[in-house]
Amino acid sequence: GALVQETATGHEIISESLTYEDYLDMEFLSRKLGVHMHAITKDGIYTANRNIGKYTVHESTLVSMPIFYRTPEEMADKEIVKCMFIDEPEILDAAIEKIPAEFYERYSINKSAPFYLELLKKNVDKGSAITHLAEKLGLTKDQTMAIGDEKNHRAMLEVVGNPAVMENGNPKIK
Repeated sequence: GALVQETATGHEIISESLTYEDYLDMEFLSRKLGVHMHAITKDGIYTANRNIGKYTVHESTLVSMPIFYRTPEEMADKEIVKCMFIDEPEILDAAIEKIPAEFYERYSINKSAPFYLELLKKNVDKGSAITHLAEKLGLTKDQTMAIGDEKNHRAMLEVVGNPAVMENGNPKIK
């Protein structure tokens, strides 16, 4: 939802990035909670975790993006689309319970898999991205469709005319 671009050209249609201060706050919280974290940019996945988590490697394979190790100080000039807390489901779930309410006020936070928690700029989600894209393309709601399976797809499924949930989708989304 934070970055929508034309596949062929890479031209940005929507870009809603986090600030460096946002990144630092998220990085500090991830360390305090004891979970791995990585940041996503247009050109790769960045982590300050010296021991790169297996779910960072999984995400890299899933989206065909390279992984870079950088210290927090080296991230100041990066345009960060989103950050993700990633870890074993039981570790991540325990950490989620300890996220301060202030973070939910400042950011859009959604669990996209049992081992992924996405943190984005406030009011940025797949639903706002589809709405903006449909407006740009001159499509009416009934001309739009979305297919999802997890909680981070809820907003997207709610704004389209033809929503579909995968058979193996999260029961709370069905």
